[in-house]
Amino acid sequence: MSETRSDRPSGPLRPWRGLIEEYREFLPVTDATPVVTLHEGGTPLLFAPRLSERVGAEVFLKLEGANPTGSFKDRGMTVAISKAAEEGAQAVVCASTGNTSASAAAYAARAGMACAVLIPEGHIALGKLAQALVHGARVLQVRGNFDVALEIVRDLPNRAPVVVVNSINPHRIAGQMTGAFEIVDVLGDAPDVHCIPVGNAGNITAYWRGYLEYKAAGHSTRLPRMMGFQAEGAAPIVNGAPVESPETIATAIRIGNPASWFGATAAASESGGGIHAVSDEEILSAYRFLASEESVFCEAASAASVAGLIKLGVPESSRVVCVLTGHGLKDPDLAISQLTVPPAVDAEMGAVLAALGL
Repeated sequence: MSETRSDRPSGPLRPWRGLIEEYREFLPVTDATPVVTLHEGGTPLLFAPRLSERVGAEVFLKLEGANPTGSFKDRGMTVAISKAAEEGAQAVVCASTGNTSASAAAYAARAGMACAVLIPEGHIALGKLAQALVHGARVLQVRGNFDVALEIVRDLPNRAPVVVVNSINPHRIAGQMTGAFEIVDVLGDAPDVHCIPVGNAGNITAYWRGYLEYKAAGHSTRLPRMMGFQAEGAAPIVNGAPVESPETIATAIRIGNPASWFGATAAASESGGGIHAVSDEEILSAYRFLASEESVFCEAASAASVAGLIKLGVPESSRVVCVLTGHGLKDPDLAISQLTVPPAVDAEMGAVLAALGL
């Protein structure tokens, strides 16, 4: 059996090295693989006391917004870009609703590769678009949704020397499964229930594979029920058919035909869980609750996991992990739309005291 996190030396002489070095034995890398890393992974697993009280369970939040580019995508991207570098690739490409583009651009820049990104016109949060551009990616807005962009990207390697780094790349799934390893390392075993947003469905597929592999290696004694949550306006798996024009305020999961559809349904059925839908109103309510009650600012799509937990509930005293896939600063416009910006006051004490009601 390999060492667990508690067995490994810690302290100032052993900094976090990134997830490839931490979990090398589980990943498709060799000594010949040039590791392209921003020291991703090792994200907090935060106990949520008010959410726990609300649902009658022990709930933890996996804060994937703490990754270098602010989302869980970095887990898969470090492996995908490292393997692309091993193969001698000079350029990578992806279709994206935002987070993949930011991560691909950052890791490609780290590796000295060119990066091209296709995004659906008008359907990407500005924080994510800014990241892709500032890291030097060539960004194209496609007149169509994410699914149309991905269809084009799938065919590009047949026409140009590029590597696709969407989750159809198996190295992406391999990297993303390390999130499950970290949860088990911190909790000492798998949780009873694992709640996660579902868009292109690669993440739920990866977490389930991670739990399976870690249990097979003797690091855990059980497996969680996998509960995936789509937005009602973009819920093809729940509806049983692709959605031609998906619509939801949660742009990161605005996907009508998930590339990992089968992986998601397999994870749900094999674990005794399910894939369910939550409304935009439920997502935004959970988004605001997390910020005001748990001091966690996540992007709207992330809050789908918590919205689903609140909506469906779990058996009393269950241990639950909700994955929050990205940071709230990914979509500042949405955050501002949920708030009232305070008016200006005169720069003198009386005005300040009056405005504060003191």
